[in-house]
Amino acid sequence: MTHSAPPVPSQTPFVSLSRSTLSTLRAAIARDSGAGSAAAWLQEAGYAGGAATYEAFREWLSAQGLSDPGALGVEGFGREASRFFSELGWGSLQVGAIGDSVALVDAPAWSEAEGESLDGQPSCHLSTGLFADFFGRMAGEPLAVMEVECRAAGNDRCRFLLGSAEVMQALYDGMAAGQSYEEAARSL
Repeated sequence: MTHSAPPVPSQTPFVSLSRSTLSTLRAAIARDSGAGSAAAWLQEAGYAGGAATYEAFREWLSAQGLSDPGALGVEGFGREASRFFSELGWGSLQVGAIGDSVALVDAPAWSEAEGESLDGQPSCHLSTGLFADFFGRMAGEPLAVMEVECRAAGNDRCRFLLGSAEVMQALYDGMAAGQSYEEAARSL
């Protein structure tokens, strides 16, 4: 009996997981390690995938006959990033801003938000890490990301705020002092 060698894996840096796999993994990590540890671990994992995701986006744009991401402008970048993430199975997104210092990403049907948040808080931690690296590469500088609305926590959409570490700290401080995230962002 002869055996053939298993097929050589693709050179792509991606693997596919079902939505239920991602949601079960997220819930199990949170349940077994606590929400704080789960958030940190998932953010770290997401951040680690940002470089490969950004490079895949650049290659995807080239295959679409489009230019470098930086040449698309904010509106064009948002449209193409939405198409890219949708094709990867994450869901669509809209890119915008609140005031002059805070960018936002809205995702009305984001895959990571499948299931329920164990603590009632935003829980797309893998995405916050991924977005920090991905959008930071687009911006050409490090960015911090905070999810302020999440479908898993009962909101209609997932909303991520992006900015420099200093801006995000000021935003967090404003929220801790009782301001809504919109008020805090507009006051920056």
